[in-house]
Amino acid sequence: MKAYLLWGLMIGSGGLLALLLLRNRFAIQWLGALSLHVVFAAVLLYIMNLFTPYTHFELPLNAVTVGIVSILGIPGLAVLTALKLWVIV
Repeated sequence: MKAYLLWGLMIGSGGLLALLLLRNRFAIQWLGALSLHVVFAAVLLYIMNLFTPYTHFELPLNAVTVGIVSILGIPGLAVLTALKLWVIV
């Protein structure tokens, strides 16, 4: 019973936070830019994984890798690639 109360409080507070964020015009623009970065990062990782049969190199498409590439961009992809090659070899 306590778990339902905790989840209810978390969902309610998350909804109130979303309501407060969406009332501000700057926040909507910020969320749009963030969404664009996340989509671009996912597409970039997907395109890189399309070449896996030729390069035998694969980066997983998960929240961590998408987050790193979203924040850092192309240099983030290079960092992930170098890290993967360094750990493998």
